[in-house]
Amino acid sequence: FLFYNCSIMTTSSPDNFKALVARANDSGKNDFAVETADTSLLAEGDALVQVQWSGINYKDALALTNKGKILRASPIIPGVDYAGTIVADVGNFKVGDVVVLTGRGVGEKHSGGFAQYARTKAEWLTTLPANINARQAMVCGTAGVTAALCVLALETSGHVKSGGSIVVSGASGGVGSFAVRLLARKGYQVSAISRPAAADYLRALGAVDIIPREEMSADCRPLEKSRWDGGVDVVGGSILARMLAETNYGGVVAACGLAADISLNTTVMPFILRGVRLDGVDSVAIPDSLRQKAWQLLADTLSDEDYTAIESEAVGLDSAVTAAHKVIDGNFNGRILVSPDNV
Repeated sequence: FLFYNCSIMTTSSPDNFKALVARANDSGKNDFAVETADTSLLAEGDALVQVQWSGINYKDALALTNKGKILRASPIIPGVDYAGTIVADVGNFKVGDVVVLTGRGVGEKHSGGFAQYARTKAEWLTTLPANINARQAMVCGTAGVTAALCVLALETSGHVKSGGSIVVSGASGGVGSFAVRLLARKGYQVSAISRPAAADYLRALGAVDIIPREEMSADCRPLEKSRWDGGVDVVGGSILARMLAETNYGGVVAACGLAADISLNTTVMPFILRGVRLDGVDSVAIPDSLRQKAWQLLADTLSDEDYTAIESEAVGLDSAVTAAHKVIDGNFNGRILVSPDNV
């Protein structure tokens, strides 16, 4: 515990540090290389953070594999979230304070967390709850925060009660893993949509049923037999359409992703005949008060063993692109961390 809450001693400095840098090439794609960088590559801001851990979210994977136009500047350091320690007193932060950053356009418009140092606006940083260390914060990362926001959306609806049946899509990925674990810990009956190979992993997280993707992605009628009190969807497309068609009267589905499809071919029937609600969940531009609620939900609900169960592996900067392909291909469970000092 103490190891992860103190500054990691390295030979780097803000003027001479390692970073995974993306540079646009003539084809309109990006080339990636681990470089010795200086402060000119850092984002603007008044807070300098020595990064201990980052993680590969789906958005990071799209960027690192050139599967999506995520990176909006060149050169830029990718990485949409990071956790580490404050290098110099700024605002309400003191040297050595452990902080986390998720969202805000970091790793997209502004250089992010795949580096030994990161710079940002102090007001964009969040102080971690006392029982979450820097490594655990990045096991959570944007994925865990998004899952927590989905759980908050279900619970604040007033219609989804503890013990109810909840279906989670993309369940073996980062957001899905945390959604399954959080909901199971809070007493819900969770059905996980995923590939059969992930069944043991998902049952260990608390899923009571594993549903093949093919079953949920099949064409459906405007209304199907109702099965769920609520749902968490990270994939979009036909799976989201079926989730809505199968949701019980007054149920809520929290939608936060598009891993399968950006389209949604559905009808108004679930909404006007069953009073189903579709809640959109964003984790980038949410207000600080909601962001802090999400972190507190994670801190209050999860134990040390939960973070260990969801962490898939930790890689260095030089292996981040290879790991990103695993995320895109779905050939892993949980979360892949990036250690900038393992270079």
